[in-house]
Amino acid sequence: MSNDNPPVDHIVVDDEPRTETRIEQNLKAKPTWLRLVFMVIFFLIAGIASMVATAVVILGFFWVLFTGEANGHLKRFGGGLAAYISDIVRYLTYNTETKPFPFEADWPSVEKEEPGEESDS
Repeated sequence: MSNDNPPVDHIVVDDEPRTETRIEQNLKAKPTWLRLVFMVIFFLIAGIASMVATAVVILGFFWVLFTGEANGHLKRFGGGLAAYISDIVRYLTYNTETKPFPFEADWPSVEKEEPGEESDS
């Protein structure tokens, strides 16, 4: 085989430039790969946040067991943590483009309840 005759699988059939398919464009898009990096980071953060939520649940239960009333600080932190986990899941499932705390959004705030007031949610 000489250099003048390329192998059959390398012969160009037509001289028209080949346009990229949508998949090829998506594979080369830097924002897609950057989002994957953030998705992995937030997936790991969600795992840690779930463990923290478990600790808050256990602490909250024992607080009520020993004092007879819920700890307001734990309730507010637990509410914020639940909202934060929700923000992460929304980002991971493409329901929002806003990156959760600490990248673009602030930590979710939970309003302070008055003493004796029960939350409806």
